This record gives sequence, structure tokens and C-alpha cells, in this order.
Amino acid sequence: MSDETAGVTSDSPEGPNGSGSTAAKPAKKESFFHRLYVGTGAVDIVGSRKRWYMFFALLLLVCIGSMVFRGFNVGIEFEGGTQIQLPAHGSHGQITQDQVIKSFNTALGEAPAETQTVGTGNAATIQTRSETLTADQVAKVKKQIFEDLGPIGSNGKSSEQAISDSAVSASWGDEISRQALIALGVFLVAVVIFLAIYFDTRMAFAALISLLHDIVVTAGVYSLVGFEVTPATVIGLLTILGFSLYDTVVVFDKVRENTRGLLGLSRRTYAEAANLALNQTLMRSFNTAFIALLPILGLLIVGYILLGSGTLQDLALVQLTGTLVGVLSSVALATPLLVDFKMRDPQYRQQAERVAARRAKAAKREAEDEFDEDQLAAELRKEKAMAAAAGVPARHPKQRPSGKKKR
Repeated sequence: MSDETAGVTSDSPEGPNGSGSTAAKPAKKESFFHRLYVGTGAVDIVGSRKRWYMFFALLLLVCIGSMVFRGFNVGIEFEGGTQIQLPAHGSHGQITQDQVIKSFNTALGEAPAETQTVGTGNAATIQTRSETLTADQVAKVKKQIFEDLGPIGSNGKSSEQAISDSAVSASWGDEISRQALIALGVFLVAVVIFLAIYFDTRMAFAALISLLHDIVVTAGVYSLVGFEVTPATVIGLLTILGFSLYDTVVVFDKVRENTRGLLGLSRRTYAEAANLALNQTLMRSFNTAFIALLPILGLLIVGYILLGSGTLQDLALVQLTGTLVGVLSSVALATPLLVDFKMRDPQYRQQAERVAARRAKAAKREAEDEFDEDQLAAELRKEKAMAAAAGVPARHPKQRPSGKKKR
């Protein structure tokens, strides 16, 4: 295990030549960004874990509150109903949502449950969703929209065939949700078993809590901003769990490396070794997340702006949210939780006490050495001054002869 950590210096009183009398030159102070890049402890994440816990607790509280009181904007696949879709360009120019709602209301005497524009430019379409309609009702709505707006199809001609409709049963969405929950449960159980075997049970539970946090926060974000929840959203949610777990395993593997044989040493505590591991993998985590976000942003741009595809948009949004939340939780939540779980063990608490006692003893010895050196230097100056004073001969005034010189 390497002994080079930020904030941990050698407590040996000897200088470079081992004599103890030569003072070492102070090391050049490295910048924050240099220490962040090389991973030598620029950020004290574990030491500030209580603040991180407060942040994550507040985030969870907001997300859970939104899910309870605001709910979700679930798609037609989960609620069931009829969807009617038409191009946003008609024989009379650009078609607006208000015009479609007016035509729908004229045909059936009621407005649709939801109307939205998907895509931009020539690929833009307008979708209306309502309760399940009969075949006659669908035909009446399509005819009214065609007469009022004349949507232009892909062949460049205005026709009623440019208006499409689809009916979805709510049971299909329920089946998707049930299968997704089963897959999620199996995944979480497999994660706990794998981490318990590969690492230990405390690491497994810390990773599990981090994963559950990612699920709740991602779902809460969808509730807060009103993203539509579709089967693509469910698929994307299951996908991001693998990324979050991967990042957590990378950090935990470095923690295990730094803490191997730690109980027999008194160099640093478990919290300090874990924080060093976080700093050593911090740039890797950020770089991995950044690289993963590039194709997700590309998918979002292509799906929303160029193709106007709602499925690609939903898939990209959940992955974007989950990736950001996953990298944050793996760095600032999983490892601090692991440290708290480990410090419940009396062996690690006793080891931390030995580290503190060793450092207190080293500080006391260093203070005594500094006092002795100052006192010795003062005594040497005093002896030198006394020796110099004793070596100067007494100065006597010359006496003139009293009588005259004899010739």
C-alpha cells in the first residue's frame, strides 16, 4: 500500500542525511487542479459526508414529494386510449395545436386529453390523445381534421390518409410495468450477491442504496419536469443502472486496494484511505461520464430535432438524467456510506484511535524537538558571546614618565 497521500507527511525527525539536524526544505505547494488531476487528495469528500447526506436527503425528499403530489405524465401505453397523429403542414399553411383541438371538439363535442407537437421543421407532427374511441368516432375526427386543415402527407398531397390513428390497451402498459419491476428486482438481487462475493456485504449494501437512490431521483426528475413516461423510459431506466454500478465497482475496487492490511497499520484511517481512493478515481469517473454523455446528447438531438421521434427522445432523456445522477451518487454517496458502515466495526474504530495517538505523539515529539533546538541555539549564542568577551585583553591607559630623560 502506497504511503503517499495528501495531508499525510512523514513524522520522522531526521533530515535528508539522517542526522536530524538539517531542516528539510519546504515542498512546493501544488495547485488544486494539479492535485485533482493526479488524484492526491484535492477534494475531501468523505470528510464532508454529512453535508453530502443532507444534499441527497433533500434531493430525495423533493423527488418523492413530486411523485406523490404531482404524479407522472404517463403515456398512452400505460393509460390506454386512442392516439391520432397528423403532419403539422396543411393545405392552408402551418397547423397549430389549437386548430387540431378545435377540429376534435367540433367532431366529438369534447377536447382531447392531450395534444402536443413532436419534432421540428418538415418532420413536425401533431399528436392528440384521448380516451378509447370507437371506429366511428375515429373516422369522424379524421374527416373533420381533413376538412378543416387538409394535412399534407409524405407524397406532398393533402389527403385523409395522412392522418393516422392507433389504439392501445391499458393492459399492455400494465404488462410492461410488471415485467420491468421483475427485471429490476432480479437485477438488484444479483448485484447484492455479486458484490457480497467479490467485495463484502457492507460494500454490497452501500452500492444497493446508491442504486435505489438513482432510481428514485431519475423518476422524480421525470415527475418534476413533466417528461412523458413511455416504455422507452422504462428501458432507459434499466439501462442506466448498469452504468451507475460500473462506476461504483471501480471506486470500491480502489478502496479495497488502498485498505488492504489497514488494520495492522497506523499510517492512516479507513476514511482517509477511502477518500484517497475517491480522488484517485475521480477524474476517471468524470471522464467516463463525459464520454458516455456525448452519444446520449447526440441521440437526443437527432431524435428530437432531426427525426422528431418521441421514442428516441424519451430514451435519451432518461439516460441523460440517470448518467448524471449515477456518477454523482457513486462518488459522493456510495463510498461515504461504506465508510460509515465500516466504522461501526470496533476493529476499525480502534485502528483510527491508534492513528490519532500516533499522530499526537509525533506532534508532541516535533514540538519538543523545536523547543530544544531553539533553546540550544540561544545557549550557543550566549556561550559564544561570553567566550568572545573573555578573549579580549583589558585596555589600560598609558602613563607618562614623571621625570626628565637623562642625556
